[in-house]
Amino acid sequence: MENTAEKLLATDRCDVCGAQAYIRVELEIGELLFCAHHGNANKEKLQPISLNWHDQSNELSQR
Repeated sequence: MENTAEKLLATDRCDVCGAQAYIRVELEIGELLFCAHHGNANKEKLQPISLNWHDQSNELSQR
């Protein structure tokens, strides 16, 4: 699921490691922010239960 949610900023940090967040996962109970690594590592488990999956990791290759 792709969402047109607000763009993640450099100040948004991964909930796991503190790196810059590129993925926002919206769940019924709240939201999680992930760096590209941790977002991809948890995608298989979380995507089926997510309300929205906002992924900006394509911006990594544009730098």
